[in-house]
Amino acid sequence: MDWLPVGFVHPVFVALPGGRHHLRPITGADTAIDYPAVMGSRERLWAVYGEAWGWPAADMTEEEDRADLLRHEAEIAAHQSFNYALFDRAETALLGCVYIDPPEKAGADAEISWWVVDDQVGTEVQSGLDELVPRWIAEDWPFTRARYVGRDLTWQEWLALPDAAG
Repeated sequence: MDWLPVGFVHPVFVALPGGRHHLRPITGADTAIDYPAVMGSRERLWAVYGEAWGWPAADMTEEEDRADLLRHEAEIAAHQSFNYALFDRAETALLGCVYIDPPEKAGADAEISWWVVDDQVGTEVQSGLDELVPRWIAEDWPFTRARYVGRDLTWQEWLALPDAAG
């Protein structure tokens, strides 16, 4: 895709402040810990992403989650979009995700959003992720007009924007 420069190499490991948590690209192999993370925070995630993405459905199965993660894995490999999972050091718990996507709406060169599981809301893990993501995007990604959906503007404001050209 033309939203990233030819030869761009995406990061494969990003430590959060404090070094006890990190981000890495999600894979289908993460389903066993992604599914309970998503479904355990489903109501809050639906309130954020439901209208825009129709996700996560109340009746999503583990197999549907695996298919979704395999799609993300393929998109990452093709540099079409990126889903980074937030893990504890040993990768025994998935604590959230960061999405880096080409713009669907006009006025940006990337659209970024992220979440943490319900039991991490208001914790130092969430504040560390909130601190990290904009700095990481500015330092390691080739965007000049990144839009932080749910941060710079609400999801309702984002939905009201005109679609990106193309």
